[in-house]
Amino acid sequence: MGEVAGEGLRASASWSGRADDAGSAKRLQRRLVWIYVQGSLAAVLVTLLLVLLGLELTFGQWVGLLSITPPGVALYVLVDIYVIGRQFQPLGAALSRLDRGEPPTREQASAALVRALNLPFYSFVRVTFLHGPMATALTLLGLGGLNWFLGMGYALWQVLILAATVLFFATPTHAILEYFAISRDIVAPIVRLVRDADASILPDQQRKLVAIRLRTKLLYLSIFVAALPLFFFAFSVVFKVDRLIHDLGVQATAADLLPLWLWVGGVAAVCIIGALAMSILTAAEVSRSAATLIDAMRSAERGRLDIDLTVATTDEYADLFRGFNLMIRGLRDEVRLLEVTHDLAGELKLDALIQRIMGATTDLLGAERSTLFLFDPKTDELWSRYAAGLTMREIRMPSGSGIAGAVFATGRPENIPDAYADPRFNSEVDRRTGFRTRSILCLPIINKAGARIGVMQVLNKKSADRFTEKDESRLRAFGAQIAVSLENAQLFDEVLSVKNYNESILKSTSDGMITLDNDGAVVTANDAALSILKLVREDFVGRPAESFFTADNGWVMAAIDRVRETGERDISIDAALKCGSDNVSVNMTVQPLFGLSGERIGSILVFENITAEKRVKATMARYMSKEVADQLLAGGEAELGGKAQIVTILFSDVRHFTTLSEALGARETVALLNEYFAEMVDVVFRYGGILDKYIGDAIMALFGAPFPRPGDADNAVAVANGMLLTLRELNRRRFAAGKEPLDIGVGICTGEVIVGNIGSPTRMEYTAIGDSVNLASRLEGANKYYGTKILVSESTLRAMKTATPSREIDLIKVKGKDRPVAVYEVLGYHDRETCPALPDMVSHFQTGLAAYRAADWNGAIRAFERALHCHSADAPSEMYVRRCRHYLANPPPAGWDGAWVLTEK
Repeated sequence: MGEVAGEGLRASASWSGRADDAGSAKRLQRRLVWIYVQGSLAAVLVTLLLVLLGLELTFGQWVGLLSITPPGVALYVLVDIYVIGRQFQPLGAALSRLDRGEPPTREQASAALVRALNLPFYSFVRVTFLHGPMATALTLLGLGGLNWFLGMGYALWQVLILAATVLFFATPTHAILEYFAISRDIVAPIVRLVRDADASILPDQQRKLVAIRLRTKLLYLSIFVAALPLFFFAFSVVFKVDRLIHDLGVQATAADLLPLWLWVGGVAAVCIIGALAMSILTAAEVSRSAATLIDAMRSAERGRLDIDLTVATTDEYADLFRGFNLMIRGLRDEVRLLEVTHDLAGELKLDALIQRIMGATTDLLGAERSTLFLFDPKTDELWSRYAAGLTMREIRMPSGSGIAGAVFATGRPENIPDAYADPRFNSEVDRRTGFRTRSILCLPIINKAGARIGVMQVLNKKSADRFTEKDESRLRAFGAQIAVSLENAQLFDEVLSVKNYNESILKSTSDGMITLDNDGAVVTANDAALSILKLVREDFVGRPAESFFTADNGWVMAAIDRVRETGERDISIDAALKCGSDNVSVNMTVQPLFGLSGERIGSILVFENITAEKRVKATMARYMSKEVADQLLAGGEAELGGKAQIVTILFSDVRHFTTLSEALGARETVALLNEYFAEMVDVVFRYGGILDKYIGDAIMALFGAPFPRPGDADNAVAVANGMLLTLRELNRRRFAAGKEPLDIGVGICTGEVIVGNIGSPTRMEYTAIGDSVNLASRLEGANKYYGTKILVSESTLRAMKTATPSREIDLIKVKGKDRPVAVYEVLGYHDRETCPALPDMVSHFQTGLAAYRAADWNGAIRAFERALHCHSADAPSEMYVRRCRHYLANPPPAGWDGAWVLTEK
């Protein structure tokens, strides 16, 4: 077996190499041309041979014929080669891509495969309907021209016979030879397309396939290889005999020659009819056998396996029928094995499973009895149970005893034709049970981890003296399923134990726990969860969670949906849960549930009742933000003791507030700040920001502390835009009340900072410190210089997950820093009313900025002026116009990097 397999692998490798070599585009095209040229030259030589033997040409006529043959052949060969190239084009395109290491598209591969399959037929059509008529026409024109211009004296019968030879004899022979040669050589490219390009025929290409039935091929061969040559032979014999008699001077009438004509014609007719009849009968027999095989294969495709083909011939189809019958019987055995394993898969009780396995094995292998021994690692024994009347009896023996013990110890199967001739056989069992053992087939049962868990022993083959190799392979396949069934039964017992243990844990915990499946239905709920929700288990378990968590409790379903979409844990701190007529404060965690293979199987909700803690939190929230209070309660001060993490910091400040407060007075200033802060802080909280502190009229907010969340940078920018939009509405109300409008600037930066409790032992403040905090503050102040509203650092824009309308403003060096920082203005707060031509303005501004950094001052001025034309109030464009005019008069020094130094914080 090993030698045969090795030879098969070597043959496969050799064929693969030939397919790669012969399947290249250039080599295949050259091969097609060479096949055609060979066929043409052979046809010319055969035709010239027939001319030599029968046309009685003079020396001069031979010279004339041979002189026109090369240019005539070259003419139609060139035309044919052009047509071959056109026919080869779809196939060549796909093969050329493979030669370059590029896979063709599915459409290209499909078209190439169709063309490869059709190429033999196309070659046949080309030779028959283009090459043959063209060669015949060139023959008539060439001989006629020699007679006309050189007076060669070719007789009409010579011209006609030569043309008929080319058209009716040489051309069909050439077409047939080229058809079969290409059919053989096209196999390698087809193999390469299917293997390397995964080619398959697409539905829209299916109709382009040209099916040439075997019957058609046989009829064509009988006509053009047998009938036409015979007809040509008969005609030429009659003609040549008539000329011979005439040249000898013998006077013979038609009546004298009639017997010869009848004999030659009759022989030719009988041969032609015989050839056609043999072709028809052979085609019918082949078609009938093929149709029988095809019908059987289609029945097998539809699932009918009760088929056995009758072998009634001794040809190749007899071998095909026998092979098909063997395949169907193998499929029937596999289906039977699958049915048996399917029946066993539903049995989880171990004793019942052992009985069913023994019965199924006995039936499957046609044996008298079978026994399943399982290994008990505690006692190092093999054991089995069997039914004896109304009771179960058990057999136990050492794991190394007898044939079963030897198989278990070595892991090698044993097929023993005579049990009593084997010294390992223990006949004591036969004596105790009254059973006579003749033949034994014994196989180890191995689990998926590769460990032996038992032995399957089958006794006494009914229909033979011993078990066959096929029985061994079937028992080996069945043994793998037995191992799975046994492990499932054992796991079932373990799962029941684990289930009981988990239920005990759920009953003991004080937190409410609810599990959901992938469809959102409630699977389990412990007593604590039912107590918190004030629900009855029968009314809750098994129903969709969304039918309970609605209206005021809709935030629970929103958290479940987020976990379902992201696959990440979601935590809700100090959330209000409506339970009957009461409101309960809870901390809720939603966690995805995963199976043993890592697949999602649902979600788990954990509710912590913190109603009592909320009073403490309410007191703490007066002195610190809600989020800091939540984190402090959850982890204690150690959680807030200080750590380095990526945070986005936002600073906002009211412009000209000192002047405004002096004009308002203390009471109205406080009222103004309360009104302003109430609006702005709502925007911060709306996007998950943490209010770090108020600094006079300024606000400092953090995004990503105490713990990071997805989209911290996006939320900070959304808050900045929201502040401007909210301020616009606030100013409208203030204007209607006759009050002075407010203006603010916002600065945002993202980076690593230190966050935690900072201060004295008696007074701590949770805040952030670091360069990014300083830069955010300075960007807020830089708005005054640039005349902008929102400035963000490059790190913030890079950290954003979603795009926002923005433009780069400048490269700046802030006070105390040497390295320039790219600064961007966020423009998301603009609308059609405030900036109708925002895209055009930004485009012109970016053009101007590029010219500015290239020191093209005049080009920059023109671009910035176009930006001002789009938005006349664009302060950055005005600033750059002033800068450019300054540099026109005072060029910057060599090595100028385009950065602007801010001299103020």
